Amino acid sequence: MALEIRNLCKHFDNNEQATLKEISLDIADGEFVCIVGQSGCGKSTLLNLVAGLLTPTSGEILLDGKVITGPGADRTVMFQEHGLFPWLNVIDNVKFGMKLAGIPKAEQEERAMHYLDMVHLSQYRDYPIHQISGGMRQRTALARALTMDSKVLLMDEPFSALDKQTSNQLRVELQRIWMETKRTILFITHSVEEAVYLGERVVVLSADPEKEMQIVPIALERPRHVHSPEFVEYRHQILEQIRGGEY
Repeated sequence: MALEIRNLCKHFDNNEQATLKEISLDIADGEFVCIVGQSGCGKSTLLNLVAGLLTPTSGEILLDGKVITGPGADRTVMFQEHGLFPWLNVIDNVKFGMKLAGIPKAEQEERAMHYLDMVHLSQYRDYPIHQISGGMRQRTALARALTMDSKVLLMDEPFSALDKQTSNQLRVELQRIWMETKRTILFITHSVEEAVYLGERVVVLSADPEKEMQIVPIALERPRHVHSPEFVEYRHQILEQIRGGEY
């Protein structure tokens, strides 16, 4: 088991109600798990706890049996904003984390080109960031995250700021990349369609922390097709849980 979340609670000082209460979840090596729910249900809080950017009020999170106490190289976070450095070109942005980690230059180049090729950006390696589109910037950020070769990739609504067409294209790319690499991914999204398209399981969090989260296994072959009857049924099921007054 890669990631173990045990009886996790998070209570912020300025909020009388707990944001997360008694959350328990196991994520296996190579599994793609999506988290959905209404605004305020604690999706991003959960990801930040796994990333080690927040400390649990109670409970614990373990990665390969070791308790997470802070950020670490075994987890890489990709946020909604790409976080690229405008003074660096595409490949230097991709190499940035590896440079900080002290990875030899030859290996930096090899890894960077491998993942730029995977996200179809190798021909743009020397482009300044301001000369590429928003979707290409997110591809660059994804390549940078993948180069770190971390145990878990944590993605917090990485496509939500993009237009629908670009977002859909990147979903297809991410599904393909996951099928090739089998990285362990925890993916936060407000889009149920995106969650069903990408996840092996979809976790539905409630805005009311007193109510249990729901877990929906997605038994669909890949690549997935959003207009198939089975896909539509899963999407409807999860939307009913979110909108039906209970979640």
